[in-house]
Amino acid sequence: MILWTSTQAQAATGGTPMGPSWQATGVSIDSRSIAKGDLFIALAGPNHDGHAYVKASIEAGAAAALVHTIPEGCEGLPLLLVADTMAGLQALGKASRDRSNARIVAVTGSVGKTGTKEMLALALSQQGATHWSVGSFNNHWGVPLSLARMPEDVRFAVFELGMNHPGEIIPLVAMVRPHVAIVTTVEAVHTAFFKSTEEIADAKAEIFTGLVEGGVAVLNRDNRHFRRLADAAKAVGVTNILSFGSHIDADARLLDCAVDPEETAVFTLLKDRALAYRVGVPGLHWAMNSLAVVLAVGALGADAEAAARSLSGMNPPMGRGERFRVAVTGGTAEIIDESYNASPVSMKAAIATLAAAKPAKGARRMAVLGDMLELGDDAPALHAGIAEAITAWNIDLVHTAGPMMAHLRDALPPEKRGEHAANSEELAPMVKAAVKAGDVVVVKGSAGSRMNRVVKTLQEGC
Repeated sequence: MILWTSTQAQAATGGTPMGPSWQATGVSIDSRSIAKGDLFIALAGPNHDGHAYVKASIEAGAAAALVHTIPEGCEGLPLLLVADTMAGLQALGKASRDRSNARIVAVTGSVGKTGTKEMLALALSQQGATHWSVGSFNNHWGVPLSLARMPEDVRFAVFELGMNHPGEIIPLVAMVRPHVAIVTTVEAVHTAFFKSTEEIADAKAEIFTGLVEGGVAVLNRDNRHFRRLADAAKAVGVTNILSFGSHIDADARLLDCAVDPEETAVFTLLKDRALAYRVGVPGLHWAMNSLAVVLAVGALGADAEAAARSLSGMNPPMGRGERFRVAVTGGTAEIIDESYNASPVSMKAAIATLAAAKPAKGARRMAVLGDMLELGDDAPALHAGIAEAITAWNIDLVHTAGPMMAHLRDALPPEKRGEHAANSEELAPMVKAAVKAGDVVVVKGSAGSRMNRVVKTLQEGC
């Protein structure tokens, strides 16, 4: 399927074509993963300049390259010359949105964005051609890139919008212009950049500024900032506000949920209709966010109940609850990979999920935790506060990495203290030596803590 012709891309960006005409079937900003037919966009960053890889990308199969200078040795190659490649990428994204008739949903929130996006993608793709952003492409380059990759004839599209400073969502949602906007929740995340969770709520509420006329806001009715978010939506003209949660007034009300080691059974009241379904991932937070998915699908004009039923096929995104077994002396152990990112609320959710796991007789529930970043002056207390969840959920042993997690270690009962190291690289071999047959191990930490090193070490076998 052709995404862009040289003529279309020129019209979108106002650029100057160089070399032969071309047709692109994909868009990429990473020369290392070029697929045949991609339009390579040579972004210039603080550490790397994509212009150095233009020739290699075209030799690897790229149809053309978007550049703001012609690299040496690239004369005569299929290029589109623009004033700035980042602005060119944004222009492609905006043009893609302008030509699309897709029904679009955008997701933001302190936690649960990517999982909710993936549930939406799964549910909507069962009901029509659907495009969605890959991974966590939710920032100033990820959103326009995801838009630029959107085929013209899809029926639905799903985008994730992230931020860690005020004002960052406004330009992103202005590009996406969704019909439905979801705020999963507002919690104490990125508190190094905000004075209060009220300020975080205000930043998340920026998503409403880009809703199309008649658009729908989907909000967490259980969150203490629900009213603040609803008022912010109304202030920019949003009149259709739907809510989810266990609150009696929620449009999708969670009546009950049963979490087992493999999946989650959800019992809900959707408006005035009882509905039971399963989500193929264990965790109360998955159940809660599935309610937002069901509401959003209905708001897009698709079948909400069919969407709910399709969620039994859900698999966790990479680093967000993936489960696998590793060989250890005398058998195997189960690993729950939550290493992608962490915040106090998601850390507690992961611990609750671990509590629902079923180790072999005599084996242990073990948590391997790395620092939670961007928490500001409250970081020591927030890390120490995780001890309450560890004790409440009766986790057997906790290994920790990083200076902030040392505060958690100090707050734990002595019998629950495992190994501690300065970083994940030092901790990984200690954990590998500690894991025994039948154990269930969750690994979690902020992306900057690189707890995926522990996961990779465990995958090598113990």
